[in-house]
Amino acid sequence: MSTHPLLDLPPLTAERFASIERGVAGLLGTGQDVVITQGEALLPLEGCVRSGARPGSTALNVVTGPYGTTFGNWLRDCGARVVDLEVPFHTAVTADLVAEALERNPEIDFVSLVHAEAATGNTNPVAGVGEVVRAHGALFMLDAVASVGAEPLLPDAWGVDLCVIGAQKAMGGPAGVSAVSVSERAWARFAANPAAPRRSYLSLLDWKERWIDAGRGALPHAPAQLEMLALEACLDRIAAEGLPAVEARHGAAAAATRAGASALGLEPYVPLVSEAAPVATTLRVERAAEVVAKALAAEPSAVLAAGGGALASSMVRVNHYGAAAGLGPVQTALTALAGALAVSAAPALAAAGAAWSATSTA
Repeated sequence: MSTHPLLDLPPLTAERFASIERGVAGLLGTGQDVVITQGEALLPLEGCVRSGARPGSTALNVVTGPYGTTFGNWLRDCGARVVDLEVPFHTAVTADLVAEALERNPEIDFVSLVHAEAATGNTNPVAGVGEVVRAHGALFMLDAVASVGAEPLLPDAWGVDLCVIGAQKAMGGPAGVSAVSVSERAWARFAANPAAPRRSYLSLLDWKERWIDAGRGALPHAPAQLEMLALEACLDRIAAEGLPAVEARHGAAAAATRAGASALGLEPYVPLVSEAAPVATTLRVERAAEVVAKALAAEPSAVLAAGGGALASSMVRVNHYGAAAGLGPVQTALTALAGALAVSAAPALAAAGAAWSATSTA
């Protein structure tokens, strides 16, 4: 029986696991502890919520997209009182809105926010939000799964206590492994919470006690080896290109998509460029699901998707992240869209090319 070389590997050592962990810390520019969790990013996100929230606590849950709803449900399930700060999904929250919510509810001790919403195409001003949250004294959890690698992410400078990332979007890696940076304030909060998960796959405290505090000499359980190696390859690739260049490439892809879509007569779902995420561009398109199906039938490789839920009939998303953050994938998506809309692609391709060149050389 033959074996595939990728499946015939020696076990991942604790030393190599710790090296990958240091690579993630370097990517985030953080001096805080980093825990690499062996699953999709919902694992550390739920672990953070259930470790940081408890009966009697009050949480501010900023809702700028669908994940905010999920966080609110977890927080309520933990027994916390939840104050939802909802803004229209085509905009971003502001630091002033967060400050006002904190002033109205001085008992808030936990704040959750999504940095970039790939599902809706918006991005939030984390630096300003972090400043007011830290001044208030609350613990600050950030979902940076879609933003890491696509736009600046500085958890320590921004006062983020829990910064969760995944590798499957701008990093161009696997979905089956994720990570979270944890501040000393967060560890203390977790340890003081009798309801925090312990002896559980959701437990971040288990990783601290059995891995970090134990000197990282022995892994608590068998790691997801192939996913860990893929994460390591992502980190190496980003280091070789340079993180600023990776972020600039995503910004150029967003600018090219926006310009090309405008040439097709399509309106961006997020009107303000300053509030638009560089990881994905969302567009207002009638009969969106039908248009996407037609576009993908003609060009299956186009990085297009219809909006989720109620947005399926009115939103098209161009997912220009990871390897797709380039002029070629953007132009392929625009060509497929033009075909589905029965219009010429030439103006869109020209506009995208010009925007890419202008942004790339800026």
